[in-house]
Amino acid sequence: MESLKRAWLWFDDRTGLGSALGPVIKHPVPPNSASWFYVFGSATLFAFMLQVATGVTLAFMYVPSAGEAYQSLQFITDQTTFGRIVRGMHNWGASAMILLIGVHMVRVYLTASYKFPREMHWISGVVLWALTVIMAFSGQVIRWDQTAVWSTIVASEQAGRIPFIGTWVAQFLIGGETIGAATLSRMFAYHVFIVPALLFLFIGLHLYLVIKNGISEFPKAGKPVDPKTYRKEYEDLVKKKGIPFWPDAAWRDMVFGFVVITTILLIAIIIGPPALGPPPNPSNIDALPVPDWYFVFYFAFLALMPPQMETYLMVFGPLLVGALLFFLPFISNKGERSPLRRPWAVAIVALTIASISGLWAIGISSPWSPHFHAKPLTVEIIGADSGPIYRGGEHFNNKGCLYCHTISGHGGLRGPNLTYIGDRLSSDELTWRIMNGGLNMPGFGGTLTNEELGDLVIFLKSRTKQNQEADLSSGED
Repeated sequence: MESLKRAWLWFDDRTGLGSALGPVIKHPVPPNSASWFYVFGSATLFAFMLQVATGVTLAFMYVPSAGEAYQSLQFITDQTTFGRIVRGMHNWGASAMILLIGVHMVRVYLTASYKFPREMHWISGVVLWALTVIMAFSGQVIRWDQTAVWSTIVASEQAGRIPFIGTWVAQFLIGGETIGAATLSRMFAYHVFIVPALLFLFIGLHLYLVIKNGISEFPKAGKPVDPKTYRKEYEDLVKKKGIPFWPDAAWRDMVFGFVVITTILLIAIIIGPPALGPPPNPSNIDALPVPDWYFVFYFAFLALMPPQMETYLMVFGPLLVGALLFFLPFISNKGERSPLRRPWAVAIVALTIASISGLWAIGISSPWSPHFHAKPLTVEIIGADSGPIYRGGEHFNNKGCLYCHTISGHGGLRGPNLTYIGDRLSSDELTWRIMNGGLNMPGFGGTLTNEELGDLVIFLKSRTKQNQEADLSSGED
């Protein structure tokens, strides 16, 4: 220990680093800011540092080539020492960053810490949030599996709808007019060079502003922000009651940061990285790509929007949200900070969380998409092992009806549930629907023989509540 102390004193004497950083890390902060509510910003920084470390490690072995990227990730995951864990940490670290920065922004918004004199804190934070989302998206793309390709197609189509400059923006995004090798190279450059450089820049700005203007005190109801007197009141508060950031306040940041990193490590060991989807194949129209969990709600939003409003919502929706976030401190930079006096702020957060959660739940099931990997109905579900009912059940499987319709919990969600269809429609009505089709359903009149059609109608007509209960009781006996 003595030798380490002498080495540090020598290093500090030659560089002046300790004397320069000492006042910064020990600067006084309001006593009520030493709270667990304030740890999410620093935890996001810890997660970002983990992303840098694991990202650099992965970059040593990842090959940013359209012909080799997919195979290189398979090699990293399956054959390299600790490759599965490192890739898992990088993936779950991205999830942690998205989650933590979201919680941090909610805390800042609810406590109105964006008000005077911290307007630039909020603006730099919004930029950091946008860059984090871009990092997450580009990281998903450079996995270069089927989901990556289709995610890029969706993003380029959305960019292409921007008035006047849409085509140029889309081509700049994907590196040309079509998805190809240049797309992966460009996404790799975004993910590894351009966006991280901007993140470092704005993290530095954000930390500088925190030091310059101080950490906001926890708000009190009935004590509004007045730009004319706030700075003097804040200086008096930290002078009389302030505590040093290190170690009195920072120890919570260190503990929570350690918990975050440890949790990411454990998840990476137990669960591992996300499984790679099929290799990229833009011509595969039966693909059912689902983005990473933090984009699923937006995936649902795009799928559910009315076709006549697609362009407006896809282009101006994100722009409107970004503008509202960016200009928030200019719209309201003084007045009450306490959530108890700002019920509209609490309501906005609650409505946002409820909307995102609802869209996320819908997006996970993706009821608008055929379920191409649905398992065929079994003999037990069909209710017979021979005869017209059995043959009709086999036709239901083979003709792809199961992709869109559910029977007894098996199948897709795009079309109506047919578990008890025999109670709702007659044989003639079933025949007409199958032959002529309907909303989002093709007609099968030209693809079924009379015998196949008859068997299919008999099978569907057997789908009644009474029959299902009878089958269930006979199975229990």
